[in-house]
Amino acid sequence: MTMKNYFRTGIACVALALFSVACSSPAPEEAAAPEEMAPTVVAEPDMAAIKAEIQALEDAWAAADNAGDIPALLAFYSDDAVSMGSGTPVAVGKAAIQKEFESSMAKRPAGQTITFEVLDIFGDENTITEVGKTTRKDASGKVVSSGSYMAIWEKRDGKYICVRDISNNDSKED
Repeated sequence: MTMKNYFRTGIACVALALFSVACSSPAPEEAAAPEEMAPTVVAEPDMAAIKAEIQALEDAWAAADNAGDIPALLAFYSDDAVSMGSGTPVAVGKAAIQKEFESSMAKRPAGQTITFEVLDIFGDENTITEVGKTTRKDASGKVVSSGSYMAIWEKRDGKYICVRDISNNDSKED
């Protein structure tokens, strides 16, 4: 064999050895699958329970309104509340809201009562927007007016408090 042949044979052997090593190398380890993680479950608020809670607030509100208990009505509001009543200027803060209540109650015929019905709520556990309707009856039980309203409730110190409301009458009271 000539030197040239030895050289070719040597190169062929090295190439074959490298090829063999490359082919027989263990496959790279597959990346270990991340541990299966349970999806984070965020509990949806129980809107039926919140609606019932808001309705209970509205029932208490109606009882205070029907009794002419202005301090009890003001307790439903935050200090920075804004109230927009039908046919009245915007009342900002409890002092202005109190004046609106006093004016409204002074004009109200004796024996009238009001009820509030929560029609819908939306939001989350901390901020709820309520849509409802009102019905005002005279002392004999005859409906004298009806209306609609929206209120925004914020949960503060574990209880809902009204921060904004707007209302209007469907027709002018007699």
